Amino acid sequence: MLTCSTTNRRQVETHGSRSASAVEAPDCIPTHRHSEVEGNRSIAVLLPIMAVVLIGFLVIGFALPVLPLHVHRGLGLSELVVGLVTGSQFVASLVSRVWAGRYADSKGAKRGLIAGLATATASGALYLLSLFFVAEAEVSAAVLLIGRALLGAGESLIITSGVSWGLALLGPKSAARVIAWIGMAMFFALALGGPLGTALYSIGGFASVAAATILVPLAAVLLVAPLSAVPPQTSARAPFLEVARAVWVPGVGAALSSIGYGAIIAFGSLASAERGWTPIWLIFSGFAASLVIARLLFGHLPDKLGGTRVALVCILLEAGGLALIWLAPTAAVAATGAALTGFGYSLVYPGLGADAVHRAPARSRGLAMGTYTVFIDIALGFGVPALGWIAGRGGVNAVFGVGALLVLSSVFVAAWLIMSATPE
Repeated sequence: MLTCSTTNRRQVETHGSRSASAVEAPDCIPTHRHSEVEGNRSIAVLLPIMAVVLIGFLVIGFALPVLPLHVHRGLGLSELVVGLVTGSQFVASLVSRVWAGRYADSKGAKRGLIAGLATATASGALYLLSLFFVAEAEVSAAVLLIGRALLGAGESLIITSGVSWGLALLGPKSAARVIAWIGMAMFFALALGGPLGTALYSIGGFASVAAATILVPLAAVLLVAPLSAVPPQTSARAPFLEVARAVWVPGVGAALSSIGYGAIIAFGSLASAERGWTPIWLIFSGFAASLVIARLLFGHLPDKLGGTRVALVCILLEAGGLALIWLAPTAAVAATGAALTGFGYSLVYPGLGADAVHRAPARSRGLAMGTYTVFIDIALGFGVPALGWIAGRGGVNAVFGVGALLVLSSVFVAAWLIMSATPE
């Protein structure tokens, strides 16, 4: 098959006797080469944005494996408090996500990224402040909770602005690829941040994690500064309710599938510590590394085969991986389950996200992504504390069994989207 430029396509249509020469024109290239060119262009366009998102999300990765240990063992507080402190980031993301989408649309994605990085630095300062109140564990946890909430607002600005920037550059036809690759940078940062955060914690305790959270986002600002900004949207923006009606169904599916992600980040290290498995970050990093690899190799599939169809298959893989962690007798089996969970979750979010972007008005893509992600924030902000409640009564391991069932329920949402889709 050949893919031709618009000019040559018109030549084929209007000059029947000359159609053969038109098809042989230099601008007509084989489909597989066209896909390769598009893929290379996408990498070149997205790479600087991905680098900024990666550095910005390292600060979240630093705390993920050690925060539960700091709260539970260092401060001596319960699993419920672990869930509350961890989940506060997602509650703050929920509150700020729609605003972050509007900010990216109206002020520009570059300004949104810089604002998010500055907010992340401020959260590190609160991490540091919380250590002055270690003798009063509840006060220390309260300050830490505020810092996590501030980080949630920064995370919201960083990822929403990054995706909005990518969509503005590549267009909705590459929506799944943009979402998958920007998200790949995010999860690579989280996977890398886990071992780095553990190393920092072993060297200087939570104080070293706090210091890194202050300094690393400032380095990312240096990467953003020379990038050319995309002009903000000047046309009338779609009302929030119109956008919400367009994206709520894929949003519900993404929310249910994200419970598995919440179980991994909040309780993966505790599950390892409880069973004596080392390193404690193995479950989370196995999840994140598998997710990154899957998006790198297969991130184009939702745009090619249909986002929701790909998501449906991946939901089954994710649920199976969580069940494997729940039943795992050894660290190796748990790591395999985590990798399967990450592989499955890798294309659920971008697959359903591409569906959401296509349903929403083009002039409000930042708002559409912000609103879509709100559903995930709801799932994590309220689901993680609920998982903490389950862990307190049924043991840490129980959260993975419950998570598998909740993820599996999103199959019905994906199936409904496929059956109700209007044929093109």
